[in-house]
Amino acid sequence: MIKVRSPLILVIAILLQGLSFEVVKGIPNTNLTKVQCNGAQYFKDDPFAISLAYVLAELVSTTPSRHGYDYHNISPYPNAFAYGHASCNNTTTSLTKQDCKTCLASAKDDLLTGCDSRIGGRVLLVDCTMRYEQYPFDD
Repeated sequence: MIKVRSPLILVIAILLQGLSFEVVKGIPNTNLTKVQCNGAQYFKDDPFAISLAYVLAELVSTTPSRHGYDYHNISPYPNAFAYGHASCNNTTTSLTKQDCKTCLASAKDDLLTGCDSRIGGRVLLVDCTMRYEQYPFDD
């Protein structure tokens, strides 16, 4: 057992130990809760594939820097527009920008796996959501 000679040192040690618990953060909950896919498909050489890749990459990179972690976008390619929306949960958890980005990267992977070659899809994870379509939508 360690003997403490000064009560002040003991108080400082206790305070420092308590502070260390405040800086510890969790990781985003990326458990998949729902996948919905549009029934129509596109082909790999379709211009929509390029638009979709652009939209999904933008959702992952831009959403964490937006107010409320909420972002809508559209591809800049007029041959086959793709529309997207992503958001991270910032009300019930304390997600950082990096947590949001991590969650959205997982959502993107789940979306591409679950809705492979579909012209629309949506995934809901516990801490984030992502959606894309070939048409404009509000959500």
